[in-house]
Amino acid sequence: MADLELKDLKNVTIKNIDHNKVLNLTDLVSYQQGQVVSRTLSQVKQISLTLFAFDTGEGISTHSAPGDAMVQVLDGVAEVTIGDEVFNVGAGESIVMPANIPHGLEARERFKMLLTLIKQ
Repeated sequence: MADLELKDLKNVTIKNIDHNKVLNLTDLVSYQQGQVVSRTLSQVKQISLTLFAFDTGEGISTHSAPGDAMVQVLDGVAEVTIGDEVFNVGAGESIVMPANIPHGLEARERFKMLLTLIKQ
């Protein structure tokens, strides 16, 4: 964002990453032992984009969200639970967790994901 002038920053909806540059999303979050690391890329009224890095065994407990959430696994493997169903989702794969349905996930091995939440 160095090329943007200060007056232009109020219009930026994607933040915390360089603009006008080719990026590898997996390089933008780092694994930390025993932790979940996140980096918010956008959080506006109806959409949020967040990168996550999960150490093995770490996760997000079961909850429901006000909109559809799409997980795009960038590296590793996640176990994603939606309602009563369990899915193993690996690098290069995606899954949608529907709005208002309980869901959660756990790292079966270290994994990174891009989470896109579209609120209703």
